[in-house]
Amino acid sequence: MSYGIRAGGLERHTAEEVLRIEPWGAHAVRVRASSGTVDPAAPGALATPSPSPRAELSVSDDGCARLVNGRIVVEASADGRLRFCRAGSGRELLSEKSLYAHQAGSRLHGAGGRTEQSFEAYDGERLHGLGQHPHGRLDQKGCAVDLVQANTVAAIPFLHSSRGYGLLWNNPATGRVELGADITRWTADGGGRIDYWITAGDTPAQILDAYTLATGRPPLLPEWASGFWQSKLRYRTQDELLTVAREYKKRGLPLSVIVCDFFHWPRMGDWRFEESEWPDPTAMVEELEGLGVKLAVSVWPTVEPGSDTYDELRSAGHLVQDEAGGLLTFPWPSRYSGDALIRPMAYYDATSPAARAALWQRLNDNYRVHGVACFWLDACEPDLPPDLAARAVYAAGPAAEAANLYPLEHARAVADGLRAAGEDRPLSLIRSAWAGSQAHGALLWSGDIPTTFDSLARQIRAGLNVAMSGIPWWNTDIGGFFGGHPDDPAYRELLIRWFQYGTFSPVMRLHGDRAPNHPAFSTDMTGGPNEVWSYGEQAYGILQDHLLLRERLRPYLHALSEEAHRTGAPPMRPLFFDFPEDWHAWDIDDQFLLGPDILVAPVYRAGARTRQVYLPTGARWLDPVTGQVSEGGTTLDADAPLGRIPVFVREGAAVAPVLR
Repeated sequence: MSYGIRAGGLERHTAEEVLRIEPWGAHAVRVRASSGTVDPAAPGALATPSPSPRAELSVSDDGCARLVNGRIVVEASADGRLRFCRAGSGRELLSEKSLYAHQAGSRLHGAGGRTEQSFEAYDGERLHGLGQHPHGRLDQKGCAVDLVQANTVAAIPFLHSSRGYGLLWNNPATGRVELGADITRWTADGGGRIDYWITAGDTPAQILDAYTLATGRPPLLPEWASGFWQSKLRYRTQDELLTVAREYKKRGLPLSVIVCDFFHWPRMGDWRFEESEWPDPTAMVEELEGLGVKLAVSVWPTVEPGSDTYDELRSAGHLVQDEAGGLLTFPWPSRYSGDALIRPMAYYDATSPAARAALWQRLNDNYRVHGVACFWLDACEPDLPPDLAARAVYAAGPAAEAANLYPLEHARAVADGLRAAGEDRPLSLIRSAWAGSQAHGALLWSGDIPTTFDSLARQIRAGLNVAMSGIPWWNTDIGGFFGGHPDDPAYRELLIRWFQYGTFSPVMRLHGDRAPNHPAFSTDMTGGPNEVWSYGEQAYGILQDHLLLRERLRPYLHALSEEAHRTGAPPMRPLFFDFPEDWHAWDIDDQFLLGPDILVAPVYRAGARTRQVYLPTGARWLDPVTGQVSEGGTTLDADAPLGRIPVFVREGAAVAPVLR
C-alpha cells in the first residue's frame, strides 16, 4: 500500500503494520510503527515540538515517499524501508535493514509485544552515548548493550554517530541495542511499538542541541553546586556532620555541600530525620548556611511496613505491584527488625503522578521545611535483583514495557516540587537516568564503583558517554566507593589522582566506604574517615591546592552552565566535540575538554609521572605551568608529578590565569 500525507506526516497502512513518519523539530523526524494503532499518548522522552512549516512531504506514483526537514531527508521505499540522508549532499546517514532473508522488512512485531528495529552498520563509524556503562569504552561500536537500569548503569537510549546523526530509541521498555559489524539492532521486550527519533547535524554540538531541544534543556546549575561536595558512608549524627563542616571552616578549606547519607531516618519511607540522632535539623541547616555550606539529604524509594507513609501509599495504590500478586518487595535492613535485621519492603511508584505528589509532600514537610533544597535520590533504578525487577508492574505498565521510566519520573517528582516551591534551578544527585532526565536537574553519578586505577580509567570513558547522552551534570565517588584505606600509601596515590580528575569534573564530590569499615550492610554501618585531611600531610597539601583551584574554576563552570542550559552542550566533553574535523581526536578516549578552552589528561596508572597527551588540530595549546605553547595536532610526553595532572589551555583563553 502506498503512503499518504496525514496530519503533517507520512503514513503507510498495511495488514501487518501502521507506519508514521513526521517532522519533529527543525532538523529531525520521528518514526513510529505498530502492528495495531500508533498510540499518541505512549510514554517516552519527546516533548511536543514546534511546527515545522518548512518541512516538505511528497508521495510519488511508484509508491515511494520523501520527507525533507532542514538538514535531514527521509526516503521511504514502496516496501516500507526508510533511508535517512543529509539534505543538500544526499549522503546516506543511516538506512534501515532487513536482518533475516525470510523477514520482509527492517521492523519486527513479535509475540508478547516484543519489537525489533534493524539498521545498516558502517565500517569506520564511531558510536557514543547510551548513558553510563562500566565497560570502559568510549566508542561503543561492536558492543551489545542492555537497556536495563542497574547500580553503575544508567541506560539512556540515545546514540551519537560520527556519520552526523543522533538517534533516540524513544521506548522505555527494557531491551537491548547491538552495535555489530554487520547490523545495528534495537529491541524492546514489551509494549508492542517501535518509536525512534533521528536528527542530522554537521557537528556533535548541533546534534546535542537538537536532542536536548527535543527532550528538554537542563536547568542552570545552582551556583552553590559548582564547589566541593564532602561526603562519606556515613555521618551518623547531627554532631558528627557539623563537626566535619566546622573543621573545613577552621582550616580555611572551601566547602559548598555536605551530604547526609542513608539511614538517617527512623523507618524506610518515613522520609524524615531520626530525632535521637538529628535533634534540631533547622538549627543544623542554619549553622551550615552560616558556614556557606548546603546540606544534601539522601532519599530512597523504599517503603517499610509501619512507616509514616506505608498504609497511606498502599491504600492509594501508590506502591509498585508484583505480577505474581501483591506488592513487589525486597528485604532491606531496618532499625526495628530485631534479630531478623531485615524486613521485606515495598517501593513507591514514581511512574504515578499521584505517588510523585505524595513523595514530594513528605520531602517538603520533613526536609524543605528545615531549609533542605538538595536531595540525593539513591538506589532509584530501583535497586532490585534482575529477576525481581522483571516482575514489577508500574502505573505506566509492566517492567518489560515501562521500567526505564522510573529514574526519569523520580527526578521529575523532586524537580516539579522544587519549582513549585520557587526553586528555578532544581538539582538532584541521582544514581540512574533515562532520556530527558537532564530536564529535571539530574546530577548523575556513577554508582558504587571499585577503588582501583582500572575503575578510574573506566569512569573517564563513562563520563564522556554520559555527556554525549545529553546529561551535562555528572560525577563519580572520588576515590571510588568500595574500600580504600586512608593509611595505605598505594591508596593515597589513587585518591590523589582521582581527586585531581574530580577537580575538573562537572561536579566535584568526595565519597566512599573507607576502611576500616563496618562489614555488614545494616543501619549501624559506617565507613572510615574520608575528609581531605584523612590521607596524610603530603596528600593534604595536594588536595588543598586542588580545592583552591576548583574555587578559581567556578566562574568558568557557571559560564558552561549557561551554555548547557541554552544549547545542551555538556561541560565535560570528548575532544571531538569541539574538534570534529580532527579525525585523530575521535580516537582519544582518555582525555577530555572542560568547556571549549581547558584540555585535561587524567593520570590513571599507578606510579605514572608522565603521560602522553594529544593536542587537537585547530588551536594552539598553552601549558599554564611552564608557559610553553604547542601546536595542535601534536602528541606530547607531558610531565605528571604526583602534585598535578597535565592540563592545557587553548591559547588566548581568558581562563588561563586560573590554572597557574
